[in-house]
Amino acid sequence: MKKRPLIILTGPTAVGKTAASIGLAKAIGGEIISADSMQVYRHMDIGSAKITTEEMQGVPHYLVDVLEPEEPFSVVRFQEMAKEAVRTIYSRGKIPIVVGGTGFYIQALLYDIDFTENNDDMSYREQLEQTAAQKGAEYLHGLLKEIDPEAAAQIHPHNVKRVIRALEFHHQTGQKISEHNARERQKESPYDSAYFVLTDDRKLLYERIDRRVDLMMVQGLLDEVRALKERGLSRGSVAMQGLGYKELFGFLEGEYPLDEAVRIIKRDTRHFAKRQLTWFKRERDVIWLDKQEIGRDDGSVIGRILDVLKEKGIIDSTAGNTPQDQETDKNTDGKTTEGKESGK
Repeated sequence: MKKRPLIILTGPTAVGKTAASIGLAKAIGGEIISADSMQVYRHMDIGSAKITTEEMQGVPHYLVDVLEPEEPFSVVRFQEMAKEAVRTIYSRGKIPIVVGGTGFYIQALLYDIDFTENNDDMSYREQLEQTAAQKGAEYLHGLLKEIDPEAAAQIHPHNVKRVIRALEFHHQTGQKISEHNARERQKESPYDSAYFVLTDDRKLLYERIDRRVDLMMVQGLLDEVRALKERGLSRGSVAMQGLGYKELFGFLEGEYPLDEAVRIIKRDTRHFAKRQLTWFKRERDVIWLDKQEIGRDDGSVIGRILDVLKEKGIIDSTAGNTPQDQETDKNTDGKTTEGKESGK
């Protein structure tokens, strides 16, 4: 049975994934699935750099604005929702394009990773959550480092949710989650896939991140976080772990002045982008799209993607617009894809 197509467009935060994805979707008849852990939430628009309805230009998007901030969201839930979205897109005769920077989510969908869990006994997870609350995230991360150093190296100490998942997996199975994930990554994908990673000069990327954070503050990110706090969300909730949200939450709780909160957001976002690139370098079958080589305009990026898709036989050799057509489309729309949209 012939595999069905799945296109992935990822890369570090602020590199320009969203702008390119819109042009690509319009060129090949694609629909977009967001692989972002924050854009799934309603009322979290500015800090997640969420695409607006106008910016979508009529391209259907899935897993955007579908959960309330109080609801939990994990890789397991993402996988379930994304697979349902893929089925819907196929039923409409379209091609699914997965866009976003959460590498673990992409991996879970692409290789249909098995997240078998024993949910009958929640006591160990609750015990770990209490330990994190009492002794801190670093202590919990230290426990993981003792039993699974490789997993500890891959998971940020402040990502308590994933640290707990790794400890819980070891507790339930006696296996290291790093070894389990390595085995799962060797599985053959059920899709005829193309896995694109968009990148750019590191210095330019960091400058773009800093500018985007400044723009978010002007757009009202602080008010957005204040509204979520007043809504009753705690600093430890899943939704508040997003960059920009947890730092401004700290400011609102009097931990540091606003300018320090903004400095921390910029620093941590740059570090996050670096970790994203490290993750993608470990992945197999990745097709790198370096803007330093192919050009920084969306037309050049889309043109390169179309060439690869045709070479791989994922789309017909006559499908898709040329980069020049993309520029014409952009001008016809009366708007460019710079600014918020192109920074994702």
